[in-house]
Amino acid sequence: MRYNPLGTTDTLVSELCLGTMTWGSQNSETQAHEQLDFAVGKGVNFFDTAEMYPTTPRRAETTGLTERILGAWLKGRADRDRLVVATKVTGEGNKDIRGGARITGAILREALEASLLRLNTDYIDLYQLHWPNRGSYHFRKYWAWDPNDLNPGDMDGEIADMLGEVQKLQSEGKLKHFGLSNETAWGTRKWLEASERHSLPRVVSIQNEYSLICRIFDLDLAEVAVHEKVGLLAYSPLCASALSGKYADGSIPEGSRRSMQPDLNGRYTAQAEQAITGYAEVAARHGLDLAQMALAFCLTRPFMTSVIIGATSMKQLETNLAAVDVTLGDDVMADILEVFRDYPRPM
Repeated sequence: MRYNPLGTTDTLVSELCLGTMTWGSQNSETQAHEQLDFAVGKGVNFFDTAEMYPTTPRRAETTGLTERILGAWLKGRADRDRLVVATKVTGEGNKDIRGGARITGAILREALEASLLRLNTDYIDLYQLHWPNRGSYHFRKYWAWDPNDLNPGDMDGEIADMLGEVQKLQSEGKLKHFGLSNETAWGTRKWLEASERHSLPRVVSIQNEYSLICRIFDLDLAEVAVHEKVGLLAYSPLCASALSGKYADGSIPEGSRRSMQPDLNGRYTAQAEQAITGYAEVAARHGLDLAQMALAFCLTRPFMTSVIIGATSMKQLETNLAAVDVTLGDDVMADILEVFRDYPRPM
């Protein structure tokens, strides 16, 4: 396992991060703890959750359950200082949490302190805004995206308010770093500019979707990430399990994501299926496991800080973690590029 710095800080995170959003719905607490123990044994020191998890499916009554499951494992651990725990404050609009209120500094504090209790820890290493107050083009909204429809409000004032609270929480020892999620290049720059203007903490990361069939990060966002040292934490690198190849024969295994979400929240389209078939053929041609090839590709990207993997079985977790040992040669990368040119945005 290799480790990368979190932004410009001296915090090092494993290049694979264990995601948790199935814990409490598809996975029991016992299964989750087995995953955690195994991942740590393989060198993983980075874990990502959110106050609204689990989400497969998301229900009001299970909100916060994933953090509690992780917290039961964290409680009393002697190696807590060697672990990097990330969680998120739910963005505006989720009516199940605080009535969907727009995030302010005060709400950020309220949410973080509630997460600390559920997580059984004195501090959070990385706290992230799950999505911007103004909304964005993520979650397949880009097909009809019009920036005029967004409500940026007083961006500088809102950011200064939130980062000011981040600074206070840091001084109290409750928080180490702050990051973004589901952001844009413009939005990320606004956060960086506000931190410079007001001498407030700098964002260290951006958690956006990225996979072989979701590569909108590759251009302007990639430039911001590399030059501003705000690296990507890639979620859904296997396209919500589609790039595992499990649906290749048309079957939908019981308990799989597609058994609950047939289109995988807009990810599984006819075009995506064709693209996945193309990538599966590349993997077979080179004797590679499709899931490992997909993850190894993400690890080659110059803007990548960590790739967030998830699993509902130990076999899946073992396969995914083994991706760190896969090296993609120039011939494989060339074949991947050919498929990408045919299906640049298939979902």
